[in-house]
Amino acid sequence: MQWADRIGRRIKLRDLHVLHAVVESGSMTKAANDMAISVPVVSKAIADLEHTVGVRLLDRSPQGIEPTAYGRALIGRSLAAFDELRQGIKDIEFLGDPTAGEVRVGSTFALAASFVSAVIDRLSRRHPGIVFHVVTAETAALHRVLSERRVDLLIVRKFGPMADEQWNFEFLYENPYVVAAGVKNPWVRRRNIELSELTGELWALPPPDSPVGSVAVEAFRASGLDAPRASVIAFADEMRVNLLRTGRYLTFIAESVLRFPTKHPFITKLPVALPITSGPIGILTLKSRTLSPVAQLFIDCAHQVAKPMAKGA
Repeated sequence: MQWADRIGRRIKLRDLHVLHAVVESGSMTKAANDMAISVPVVSKAIADLEHTVGVRLLDRSPQGIEPTAYGRALIGRSLAAFDELRQGIKDIEFLGDPTAGEVRVGSTFALAASFVSAVIDRLSRRHPGIVFHVVTAETAALHRVLSERRVDLLIVRKFGPMADEQWNFEFLYENPYVVAAGVKNPWVRRRNIELSELTGELWALPPPDSPVGSVAVEAFRASGLDAPRASVIAFADEMRVNLLRTGRYLTFIAESVLRFPTKHPFITKLPVALPITSGPIGILTLKSRTLSPVAQLFIDCAHQVAKPMAKGA
């Protein structure tokens, strides 16, 4: 009876939407302007919600409006409800036209430019009506957008065990870091190379506190060597790849960059055995979220594209 009396019949989706808008903007006036409604309408929607649940949802002060602990709890749960409704509409659209739909994918810059691009190319050839939304960021930021349900899934590297029980990780392929050079670099003609032989070369490396940069530092340390002095420090893979193209520089890079979406024409990996291991690439999703048929199509296609590299899968 409590559900029917307090929730099922009395909480309106529109009022929850107003609550989200007020919290996001920090002001009833701004929320009203954004939603093209009057401030009294916004105020009444919040008052109705607070009366229904029996607690204060917002704290008001001269600095603005913030949700109370009760407000944050309601917003967190209602986000999931809104997301499920959106997914339901997507499912209906997909059932009406299986060749259409949209999928939102989050990934790191390097994986988006390589593996994710390969998946999109293959899937779009089969279903040209699908729209792909790709969000690129560092791993920590990607975890946030997934938990906020702003993307359907992530294509990311797994670092250690998954401590958060809300995640589900599907293995795709191993993606070791390698030492790479331009195809014109003299080192390419060698069959075996020790890392110690490369310390005096021109290196273009990511910052040492970045994920790939820390891998490079660890590889040298594990070999009993000091990390080389980088001639160029740049986070962007594209810049380092262009420097490698000159045949003068070396870098550390994930192997998938050399293989996806097709074999790279200008750079290659050197035969250097690195004394380090790296986490696999996989698909990260929310356990509590039901994926749309289009998102599942993307996942199935990702497994197909990754199959040649899925050692030990």
